[in-house]
Amino acid sequence: MQFTSTPRGARLARRLVSHRLHAWGHVHTSPANGTLTLIAAELTANAVRHGHVPGRDFHVCLTEAEDGTLRIEVSDTRAERHPAPGTPGPDGESGRGPLLVDVLADDWGVLPRPTGPGKTVWAQCAPVTAARETRPPKPQAS
Repeated sequence: MQFTSTPRGARLARRLVSHRLHAWGHVHTSPANGTLTLIAAELTANAVRHGHVPGRDFHVCLTEAEDGTLRIEVSDTRAERHPAPGTPGPDGESGRGPLLVDVLADDWGVLPRPTGPGKTVWAQCAPVTAARETRPPKPQAS
C-alpha cells in the first residue's frame, strides 16, 4: 500500500491497517488489532517525520503468516536515518516511537529497502493465543 508522506497519509495508513486486521478476523477491539495499529501509527509517523523526502511516498506492507504471526513493514526513501530505541528526556517532544515499538512488538528491526533507495522498518507480533487474549477478571465489589 502506498501513501503520501504527510500526516494525513500516516493517519490513512494506520486506519487501513486496523481495517485490514479486522477483515482478517482480528476485530477492532482485539489486542492484536490494537497492538498492530499502534505500531503502525508509530512507524508511519516516523516515516513521515524522519524518512520524508519531498515528492516521495512511503509504503506499508501487512502480512499474517500461517502460524498467525503478524508483521508490518513501513518503507521510506531515506536510508541514512534509522530509528533506535532510547530514553527520551522528560521534556523531549520526540523519541518515544521506537521505545513503544520495542515494548509492543515481539521483534523489530531495519533493513535496506528492497525496491530502491531507503529503508524498511519492520515489526512483528507472535500469534495471540487464547491465554493472551483473555483479560484479567474485574475485581469483585465488596
